[in-house]
Amino acid sequence: MKDETEASGMALEGSVWMTMGGQKLGGRERMDLLAAIAEHGSITAAAKAVGLSYKGAWDAIDAMNNLAGEPLLERLAGGKGGGGTRLTVRGQQLVANFGKIDAAHRRFVAALSSQSHALADDLLLIRNLTMKTSARNQFSGTVVSLTRGAVNDEVTLAIVGGQHIVATITRDSSESLGLAPGVTAWALIKASSVIVVTDPQGARFSARNQLAGTISRIQEGAVNTEVSIALAGGATIAAIVTRESGVALELAVGMPATAIFKASAVILGT
Repeated sequence: MKDETEASGMALEGSVWMTMGGQKLGGRERMDLLAAIAEHGSITAAAKAVGLSYKGAWDAIDAMNNLAGEPLLERLAGGKGGGGTRLTVRGQQLVANFGKIDAAHRRFVAALSSQSHALADDLLLIRNLTMKTSARNQFSGTVVSLTRGAVNDEVTLAIVGGQHIVATITRDSSESLGLAPGVTAWALIKASSVIVVTDPQGARFSARNQLAGTISRIQEGAVNTEVSIALAGGATIAAIVTRESGVALELAVGMPATAIFKASAVILGT
């Protein structure tokens, strides 16, 4: 089955075929050929009707006969009409059964297509969930503003919970990614680029990004400590600080904290 996006929206289309012992017995094209032989009584006429060469038609028939294990066609003795070709009982049964299978498949695809808009969101989410990157923090969002510069562009991404992430990337990168307001994009931030602040009131920082939340998890190591901060809307951002810094800040689960990082530390992807 394949999916395709059109100007009017996403729709699903598909095709079905039968196999025998792992080999393709026939799909719509081959079944149409057999049906045309039944209608015209001639391989030559049937091949012309379905747009195949005479040799191509015979190649398909030979392949189907071999896989079916018995003839699907039989020749009629010559007479006033000059003889001809017709389907065997097995050939007729195959065409009829394929028609039933194909009709059921079309109904299934039509029902699935009616839900394609909702499915598209979930398919995108599943694809995004399988993305692998060394960056500890991954946020999906929508570009809400883009400020052009001579060399670099400043891109603002709205993420879940209503908070914003600002990134500074080269203008060439911005253009190659096709960034513009309304475009869905990913923001990747390494945990080592995130600074944890527990009392930001009155303090001033040059870093553009300041995401406030609550410490949800602390994992101490021999040298470093990983701190997870739960943000509004269900998102989480992780930071790596030295064990000594964690002790000095008296970090604890449930404590309010702000994750601070520079716009240049953000990697964007689409």
